[in-house]
Amino acid sequence: MFKWTAAAIGVLGAWAAQAQPPGQDWPNRTIRVISPYAPGGAADATARLAGQELQRILGQTVVVENRSGASGTIGGEVVRQAAPDGYTLLASPSSHILARHVLRAAPYDPQADFTPVARFAEGPMLVLVNPAMPAGTIAEALPLVRANPSRFTFGLGGLGAASHLAVLQFLRQAGVDLAMVAYRGSAPALTDLVSGNIQLMIDPGGFPLVQDGRLKALAITGSRRHPLLPGVPTAAESGMPGLEMVGWYGLWGPKDLPAPIVTRLNAAMAQAVQQPAVVQRLYALGLVPASSTPAALVQYIQEDLARSATLLQEAHYQPE
Repeated sequence: MFKWTAAAIGVLGAWAAQAQPPGQDWPNRTIRVISPYAPGGAADATARLAGQELQRILGQTVVVENRSGASGTIGGEVVRQAAPDGYTLLASPSSHILARHVLRAAPYDPQADFTPVARFAEGPMLVLVNPAMPAGTIAEALPLVRANPSRFTFGLGGLGAASHLAVLQFLRQAGVDLAMVAYRGSAPALTDLVSGNIQLMIDPGGFPLVQDGRLKALAITGSRRHPLLPGVPTAAESGMPGLEMVGWYGLWGPKDLPAPIVTRLNAAMAQAVQQPAVVQRLYALGLVPASSTPAALVQYIQEDLARSATLLQEAHYQPE
């Protein structure tokens, strides 16, 4: 009789576990956050900040892994192939949503194959040059670039990033065609800019390098000057009024991530970006907190994707 009762209890327990809503006991083990770019840049810094805060708020270990390459799609593919259980997440710049627009052979559809979870940071970018360039504004740099376009190369932290779109807008307004080199993240590109291997960048991650004099900022792509660099003019003040653009950073899960997990992750990130220490860290990166509900994020992505696709089309950009 006892054996039958124990077996019955086991069956009932298994049934009860299966009857629980998806994600009811989540998280109960280590969570992986994939950073799809190289260590050291703004993309990696924000991914690590997100991982740190998720660990603090959720009470589970969070490990951040760098899987860089192919303009972020190597890391994205890791998440796409993962089980939709909330234990593998992607922390990426907005470049993630443009994979099929900038790559000929993107391994996935960013809209169909992922679940948007949260948008947690945004900010303007800096138009950066090596300090050796004898120009202090865009207006002063353009004659030099137009006179010798073959001597100037734009570095890109990744194809499809907001910085890439800003470069296309810069070139379109300037009326020049410069070579562009895509890196595995902004950190190695910034290193090459400091050493003079490339001559120009537009990137959100150059604030510390400008502050310590290793790079020079010709402009900022926001609508107003940044308090961290009050001496750097806006693009409009610097001679290119149409160059106003911000980048943003978000969290994604695999397709079909259960709604309870999405809701809890979104709430955790919304809570995180209200913490003074997090705000201060983002501020030091030249960023500000951002947040939205999952439904609002889907709408935001659709609108941002439409704007970006139009810019790529107007720039006659050909996927690489």
